[in-house]
Formats: sequence, C-alpha cells, structure tokens
Amino acid sequence: MTRIVHLSDLHFGFHRAGLTDHLLERVNGAGADLVVVTGDVTHRGRRDQYDQAAAFLSRIQAPVMAVPGNHDVPLYNVLVRYLAPYAGYRRAMGPELTPTRQAGRVRVLALNSVDPCAVQRGVIREGEIGRLVGGLDPLSMNVVALHHPLEHLAEVDKELTRRAPEALARLERAGARIVLSGHLHVWATGAMLDQTAHPGVLQIQAGTALCGRPSDRQNEFAVLQIDGPLLTIERHVAPMDEPSFRPPEYEYFSHESGIWVAHQPAEKPIVPGATETAFSTA
Repeated sequence: MTRIVHLSDLHFGFHRAGLTDHLLERVNGAGADLVVVTGDVTHRGRRDQYDQAAAFLSRIQAPVMAVPGNHDVPLYNVLVRYLAPYAGYRRAMGPELTPTRQAGRVRVLALNSVDPCAVQRGVIREGEIGRLVGGLDPLSMNVVALHHPLEHLAEVDKELTRRAPEALARLERAGARIVLSGHLHVWATGAMLDQTAHPGVLQIQAGTALCGRPSDRQNEFAVLQIDGPLLTIERHVAPMDEPSFRPPEYEYFSHESGIWVAHQPAEKPIVPGATETAFSTA
C-alpha cells in the first residue's frame, strides 16, 4: 500500500495565509510516502513568492516532487520569461523539471507542460510522450504528474493543452494508469471518468490547495491510497468562509477489470473558477 499526497496550485503570493499551517498539519499527518505538487507553487514567479513556497515545502516531512505551472514563469518580465523562464523555479525548487520517483509499487513520472510562449495554454513537447512511455514500469502502478490536464470537462472554457489527446491515448496504451494535474482549480475525478474515451487512465484533477481567489469557493488537496488495483482518495476541503479543512470525504475506485470503475456517483465539479484568465487574480 502506498500513500501519495497530491497538492496543486498553491499560488504563494496570492494564498490564504491563515490556511497554510492547517494545510501543513494535514499533509504531515497523512502518513504519505510521497507528496506530488502539480504546479503553480507561486502566483507570479517572483523571488519572494518562491521563497515562501520553498519554506513551506521544506517543512513537509515526506519526500516531495514537483513540476512547474504556468504561473511559475514570470508573466510581466518578458525578457526573463523567454530567455530563462525556469531560473526562479530551479533556484527555489531544485534543478529537475521532470523528476521521476518510486514509492513502493507506485512509479510517478513528471511532465513539464508549461509553454513560456503562451500565458495559460500548456504544451506537450516533441519527444516527451516517448520519454514517459519509456519510463513506465510494468510492475508498478504508473502515475503521470503535470500541471495542465490532458482532458477537460465539457463546462471548462480554457484551451486544452497542445497534443493532449495524443498523449492521453498513447499513455493509456502504454500502461499509465493515473494522471495527476491541476491548473483549472476545479476538482474532477469521477466526472472525468464518466465522459472520457480513455477509462484505462483515471484523471485526478486537483482543486487549488491555497489560492485566495474568492471565485474558487474552496481550497482542497487529496491523499491517494493505492493498494494494487484499488484506489481510495481522501479529499480534504476548506471552504473559503471556513478557517480550516473539514473532515475528509472519500472516493473509491478500482482497476481490477482493466479499466477504472468508480464505486460512488460522480461528483458535481464547481466550475466557475476555470473561466478566469491568467491576467486576472489567478
């Protein structure tokens, strides 16, 4: 059995400061083998924001792996954005943009989906799908972690990542079983499973762990407990008008038949936050 904490969209610099210690307490109490952070650790990729993010992540007791998000490259410093987009990220978070980690029988492979030439929309670069496929372990539960989702709910109005459909199809065929992402600030698991043509991959799209944008309505993170083909998700939610996280909600999935099956009705995602632009508050 392996336990993974999935954090996304921390947005240090535009975060709920009063929730930070509550989040840290929950994460350190989760008994995680690995913490995976799927991007947007900062709000604008500034040095002071990276310092805050690094200080927070350094207090997590489990091993941490992270990938950058579109907010982790400078938005307004155009020269740095195009010439050295990941300089701040590497200084604070470490040199790896696409780490791979093994936690028990679970293998997590990172993908950098950030396109510095675009404000929001992600991209899957040439050769990256092949790299991921080559790194999959046939004896493990293979998890891919990136910032931008590989598929969107019908209600989401942002542009889908370039080459996402190809990546999703090839990863499913090759044996990837879970995709962790963020970006939209909209939690979706069972709802994605209901609409996808790729049920061999469970797409876990995280809400925002700390962003203070009121339209998101809540902050949240998840703990994945993986036991062979069985998956239990603990979803920890902190509504914007409440000071801390509520007791966890649980979702259950299984992959025993070769495709993912949900053992509860699909959630109803809160979608309004997905309509914001990168030039607005988040």
